[in-house]
Amino acid sequence: MAASEAVLQVVCGSSSYDFHNVRSNKSKGFNTRKRSSVHVQAQLSSRPFRASKGKRVFHGTDKLESLVCNCKRVESVNGDTNNNHEGAPSKLDKIQNSGSLDEIVTDSTRHGEAMGLDVAVKHNNGGFTSKDKLHIDGLSRDSLNKVSGNSIEDEAWDLLRSSIVYYCNNPIGTIAANDPSSTVILNYDQVFIRDFVPSGIAFLLKGEYDIVRNFILHTLQLQSWEKTMDCHSPGQGLMPASFKVRTILLDGDDAATEDVLDPDFGEAAIGRVAPVDSGLWWIILLRAYGKCTGDLSVQERVDVQTGIKMILKLCLADGFDMFPTLLVTDGSCMIDRRMGIHGHPLEIQALFYSALLCAREMLTPEDGSADLIRALNNRLVALSFHIREYYWIDMRKVNEIYRYKTEEYSYDAVNKFNIYPEQIPPWLVEFMPSKGGYLIGNLQPAHMDFRFFSLGNLWSIVSSLATAEQSHAILDLIEAKWAELVADMPFKICYPALDGQEWRIITGSDPKNNPWSYHNGGSWPTLLWQLTVACIKMNRADIASKAVQVAERRISKDKWPEYYDTKRARFIGKQARLFQTWSIAGYLVAKQLLANPDAAKFLTNEEDSELINALSCMISANPRRRKRGRKKQSFIV
Repeated sequence: MAASEAVLQVVCGSSSYDFHNVRSNKSKGFNTRKRSSVHVQAQLSSRPFRASKGKRVFHGTDKLESLVCNCKRVESVNGDTNNNHEGAPSKLDKIQNSGSLDEIVTDSTRHGEAMGLDVAVKHNNGGFTSKDKLHIDGLSRDSLNKVSGNSIEDEAWDLLRSSIVYYCNNPIGTIAANDPSSTVILNYDQVFIRDFVPSGIAFLLKGEYDIVRNFILHTLQLQSWEKTMDCHSPGQGLMPASFKVRTILLDGDDAATEDVLDPDFGEAAIGRVAPVDSGLWWIILLRAYGKCTGDLSVQERVDVQTGIKMILKLCLADGFDMFPTLLVTDGSCMIDRRMGIHGHPLEIQALFYSALLCAREMLTPEDGSADLIRALNNRLVALSFHIREYYWIDMRKVNEIYRYKTEEYSYDAVNKFNIYPEQIPPWLVEFMPSKGGYLIGNLQPAHMDFRFFSLGNLWSIVSSLATAEQSHAILDLIEAKWAELVADMPFKICYPALDGQEWRIITGSDPKNNPWSYHNGGSWPTLLWQLTVACIKMNRADIASKAVQVAERRISKDKWPEYYDTKRARFIGKQARLFQTWSIAGYLVAKQLLANPDAAKFLTNEEDSELINALSCMISANPRRRKRGRKKQSFIV
């Protein structure tokens, strides 16, 4: 009964909902907790608290598994976190006494044999220390930087497993990058929701499900926290951009510790932008987990159902916008810096559409969900029509825009958004092939962003936001413009790059987003997995296979960088982190799916017949000729 009331409160927008017994004292501005001793009893609820500097952390008393994170004895700064027998020498003692590399690797690997992990020593901040990062008694990194396998794929698996982060001795995610050469960590030692998606899919395809399940459920608990910046809080349902596992000392006992989760909802991010895509990726990964494992018990849990509804409620909220697309600020997705994508960027719309389809598939039918499902179905129809009709361009459409009349005030206007033909950039004429097309990056009144954004177009294929004909045309364009979009390393995040005065105005002269670098036309190996899923869905896996072969020529030798610079991706990115986890995971997922194409089905969305019929009705209704005062028609699937 209490669970049903909780769900009803969320759907109805009640602000008094207390998710997972997490209580935020807004009036006082901080949370308190009772101090616990080393011998703590099992507790039924998780206890967040706000540290002295306003950090929010989630304690390791795990409600999800009804477990208690046993406190660990701290023997030294980098002490052994395993439960050694009394008087037995620790791993560090063995290393210091022997100095043997074989003994280090053998002993440190024994701890993770159950999952095949290569983790050596757990970090005192709740993370890890891989065997590639040990610096003990003069052992150099070069002597440890050896790959156990004899292939690029084996190396990638070793690196992916070495990036695993543990919470209460359970795997919970992978850090963004494990670059030993970097002196400035920033937030690359955190677990990012969007970054973990390819890692999670790689583990699912490998049959290692626990880490994905733990990630889904623990990030769900973080969703309910109070998020405040400068006295303002965003809507309920926002997922964090990332989180960090920290190990803290318990008060009253200097030898006892516990793990805590410390999330970032954008308060510490560059630009202080909330991550709109985090919740959408979370829903997509949740559905993939159920499809791959056959375990539907996770998505059927009351707290998970509530989490889905909170995300949907946030995304489907009414506003001033006339369009069915999500209105977001710059930097709210993978392109998380100022790049002129504010408004209705394609990437967000493709993920939004995919998340709506996944949520509709997972929501359990009940009386309290009827209105939400009705709103979801109406948005699906409107969104698919809007994107397919107004975002699509090919040579025919470009020629139509070139002959647009402007300043049309009527209900049957052809140029609905008052686009001026002079907006057509000179590069588009050369870039657009005679066969093929794509979905533009953004659409707003009097503005079309003609840039090709890779993730948005690829995920439009995966989610069936694009029609089958449009999907094939996008892949035709990729084949025709291989030298521009792939070249020496797949895949361009967008094309072309901003430069000159346009770069200065749109990016604010961002030195990291110089032309053909980072988000401004840089090449990102992680996009391999989205490309592979899209190609397999359209029965054109040869395109993805060719791209993987291009990547294999140098990605391992280059130490798995985050991105590449220059027009043909000749240089490793100037500020790119090496051993970037989602570059590694993206490659692995691409290889796994090419070896087993049928597995791509748990990531794709197929358009059902009811949605197609509703869309046909919407097109035949021809809203351009709707008379003033006529009641708006609603389409329910």
